[in-house]
Amino acid sequence: MRILSLVPSISELLVALGLAPRMVGRTGFCIHPAEVMVRLPKVGGTKDVNLDKVRRLAPTHLIVNMDENRKETVDALRDFIPHVLVTHPNAPEDNLQLLAQLTDAFGHCPGVRDKAGVLAQDLQAALGELRSLSWPGQRVLYLIWREPWMTVARDTYIARMLAEVGWQTWPAVAGGEVGAARYPALDGTESWLGDVQRVLLSSEPYAFDEHHIEEAQALCPGAKVQCVDGELLSWYGPRAAQGLRYLRELALDLR
Repeated sequence: MRILSLVPSISELLVALGLAPRMVGRTGFCIHPAEVMVRLPKVGGTKDVNLDKVRRLAPTHLIVNMDENRKETVDALRDFIPHVLVTHPNAPEDNLQLLAQLTDAFGHCPGVRDKAGVLAQDLQAALGELRSLSWPGQRVLYLIWREPWMTVARDTYIARMLAEVGWQTWPAVAGGEVGAARYPALDGTESWLGDVQRVLLSSEPYAFDEHHIEEAQALCPGAKVQCVDGELLSWYGPRAAQGLRYLRELALDLR
């Protein structure tokens, strides 16, 4: 079994499940855990995959994601990779389905089922901790890019994470299953920007930091602006439970 992952968070999850010895490649964005990823060949990015490099690695199993990888790339890889696992978590609880999907594929490998069970229990506990509390609603703008400003639609994983603490993302749009509409661009003149109560500057994919707070404040003058850990709020897999607890602490600090 030779596994190639084109999804950063799932590369990390494969390691957490004990499958690192069976991994043969990764994207340049698959960076965690560093001590494992540094030893694996890179095959390009999540969107620009080098098919010749993949072919030389001869993977038997490919893991992709509907949000992060291009369909035409996956279709081309299907021609010479026997097993393709397509993932698409859209909410924190979808991590349970993701764990089940990987267990179905790799559960015959030693330790995988037990490790998946521990991760599932931790996720359920983290969700229970959040859902046992009452959260006041807040209008939130979650920024992932600048020039142009870009945010998230309400049917994305990030927006549904934030909804666990009553943070409602704006604009009030759904982006659909795949495509650019899931990450709307803003021109900065939208009337609802004046009603936003909190602006969250994600550390990825754009590396927002404190230097961008003043610029974001001008976009939403009445909002509190803060930098947040984008990996904890957007990566599924082993970071999901940690991300929910991080979100809980953020929200508790601001109630």
